[in-house]
Amino acid sequence: MYFRHIYEDGLAQASYVIGCQASGEAIVIDPRRDIDVYLDVAEKEGLRIRYVTETHIHADFLSGARELAAATGAELLLSDEGGSDWRYQFPHRGLRGGEVIELGNLQLTILHTPGHTPEHISFLLTDTPASPHPLMLFTGDYVFVGDVGRPDLLEEAAHMQGTKEPAARTMFRSLRLFRELPDFVQVWPGHGAGSACGKALGAVPSSTVGYEKLSNWALQIEDDDRFVRELLSGQPEPPPYFARMKKLNKEGPGILGSLPHPTRLALTRFHQLWQDGVLIVDTRDKLAFAGGHVPGSLNIQDTRSFSTWAGWMLSEDQPFVLIADERRIDDLSRALIRIGLDDVAGYLPNLRQWTQMGNPLTVLAQITAPELYARLRSNEVQVIDVRAHSEYIESHIPGAIHIHAGHLVHHLDEIPRHKPVVINCLGGYRSSVAASYLQAQGFTQVINLTGGIRSWWAERYPVETGDEVSAMPA
Repeated sequence: MYFRHIYEDGLAQASYVIGCQASGEAIVIDPRRDIDVYLDVAEKEGLRIRYVTETHIHADFLSGARELAAATGAELLLSDEGGSDWRYQFPHRGLRGGEVIELGNLQLTILHTPGHTPEHISFLLTDTPASPHPLMLFTGDYVFVGDVGRPDLLEEAAHMQGTKEPAARTMFRSLRLFRELPDFVQVWPGHGAGSACGKALGAVPSSTVGYEKLSNWALQIEDDDRFVRELLSGQPEPPPYFARMKKLNKEGPGILGSLPHPTRLALTRFHQLWQDGVLIVDTRDKLAFAGGHVPGSLNIQDTRSFSTWAGWMLSEDQPFVLIADERRIDDLSRALIRIGLDDVAGYLPNLRQWTQMGNPLTVLAQITAPELYARLRSNEVQVIDVRAHSEYIESHIPGAIHIHAGHLVHHLDEIPRHKPVVINCLGGYRSSVAASYLQAQGFTQVINLTGGIRSWWAERYPVETGDEVSAMPA
């Protein structure tokens, strides 16, 4: 048997290649859209990809199942569970709970494991020459290491009202199946720490059924009402692109055929696009951006969070240009196509020519925690906390208004224009995204808190908890 765990850090997303070396065949579970990694594995190991499958209709990334099937001639095997509203709308062979996929000497038994979504399935793998007992369970967004899949995305992201509580109760019932499995079965989930598909995902890539029975919070609760309350509380805010991913993955993502490579732009063309109002996405470090950037540009730094924040802040129908290091363009393009942002209008590798030709730059003012403390005591500034709600209620700067960075577009009228506003997050990444967005929307007195609320905590300045906003103590 051949096994390969493939992990994409940006979306904390796992996919799997399982092969029977006796027959030379392989199956790929939950592939991402840039499929060359699976083609390379198959070629290196001398395997033919016979089947492509996935655990459910994904919301957090654009599936590569159709792409990989088209490139290899593999058969698409997809869930037909959950009812007619949850059927894939492109050609495939349907899978139902209890069916078995034969792959040479390997058997994958289909388990219907709803809760995260109605059509969700898991794959229980048996390596028959080694043992008649199952070896691995590929759980997708059913059971994670230390957590279970959130049941509220259909309501919170896809706006299907009244679905999250029934889905949570379905998850409670669905976990009975997990509890019945042998303790020695390995658990290989679809996501790890950092994914928005749960609230307490572990950082290690895999676990066992037995360990999860002992340690996973969701498997310690026997009362269904308490389980529902616990599961629905404290879930992270889902990015708006989740609804679009769900729709596209159900209907069938367009097939790329090859990876796009954005065009390097001449300065004159870049300047014209900027004048035409095309959005500039500056991927440089937040301090470099603060020191001088193209007016109206949005700072989404080139880190592992790039694709997540691109999903929060960009739209598939809004053209944009990148400012990014030449050596990073291919990786950034991959990050973008994974969430369906395929059409980058081009890129500029740096701002050297821009500044040499006398074009304008804007700075993003910075403030330290001691400076902010002094100005808050005299009521000179308004703090906007752009972290998640759960972070804000745990501890925030007194007087800070909470607006999640990704929701600023809907709350601009709540932000004062007559006085300076200081933007804070935990360490500075999200606040730079938010501050640059506010600048692009015409706010002229925007300041970023250097070091985020961590720097405030380090000075042992006062904090508040909960949702109430009150003035800075004297």
